[in-house]
Amino acid sequence: MRSFLGRDILSLRDWERSDFFRLFEVADELAPIAKSRRNTDLLANKTLLTAFYQPSTRTRLSTEAAMHRLGGHVLGFSDAKMTRAGDFYQESIKDTFHMLEFYGDVIAIRHHQQGAPHEAAKWSSVPIINCGDGWGEHPTQVLTDLYTLHHELGTIDGLHFMCVGDGRMRTMHSIGYALTQFDCDLTLVFPPDMNVTEEFKEELRARNLRLRECKSTEEAIADADVIYMEPVVQADYTKARVEATEDKGLTPPEYQVTRELLRDKAKRDAIILHSLPRMDELPADVDETRHARYWQEAFCGVVVRMALLSLVLGAIE
Repeated sequence: MRSFLGRDILSLRDWERSDFFRLFEVADELAPIAKSRRNTDLLANKTLLTAFYQPSTRTRLSTEAAMHRLGGHVLGFSDAKMTRAGDFYQESIKDTFHMLEFYGDVIAIRHHQQGAPHEAAKWSSVPIINCGDGWGEHPTQVLTDLYTLHHELGTIDGLHFMCVGDGRMRTMHSIGYALTQFDCDLTLVFPPDMNVTEEFKEELRARNLRLRECKSTEEAIADADVIYMEPVVQADYTKARVEATEDKGLTPPEYQVTRELLRDKAKRDAIILHSLPRMDELPADVDETRHARYWQEAFCGVVVRMALLSLVLGAIE
């Protein structure tokens, strides 16, 4: 197994099966700290810098919470427009991260430009963690998703995933890459104009992921052990910020998962994962069903990021 020490977490494309299980193992070790709402001193002498060029609730705050739980320090920005990186000067990734590397021991970045974390990693001598880059990837979210399943079910192998929503989403790319390392089936339910590329599908098939496509959740849900959701009514992730308009549009029924659909068509023990925020694709009354696991993901997100920070900073080998 490769060491995590000093490693950039940019994509799940290059993760090996053993990497996932090592992360889950460390997360299990650290989970009691988060569960008891206490802090430790594991990273007492380390500093996390968060550079968020795009809005974030769960990812930024859970990453910062993870560092606090480990006794470390946190600094950074959540609005690039309040810095020289996002104001009149629009400072380059090179100049920004060649400077930021001196302010912290690890940098978590979210950016609207696909590939920005990879560019940052070229100029930073400290590890870079990709917290979402445009339509690219979102590795820490998908690690949270998979750890939630590991925690709830004890396995990922043998599960049938149904991914529904906007296939261009960075989570959809990361979950596809991740599942190539497990014995899983994957069904895609995406609008034609929001589908993943043919090249991406062929890459997943070349990595021996069993993949099929369906036109609606109703057609596919009966086979699904895991219902993995993103909105169809979506902001433009290539922009730093998108303000709401009066008419955001509605989700077509083909891409919704309702309480009635779950009752009539889904497996009794099917699990719903959603990175949130949601629109109308997942009505609030589904929260009250046994299928919902997106609130458990909030806890697991802190634990997974505690594990990642401990591993890349060498507190745990």
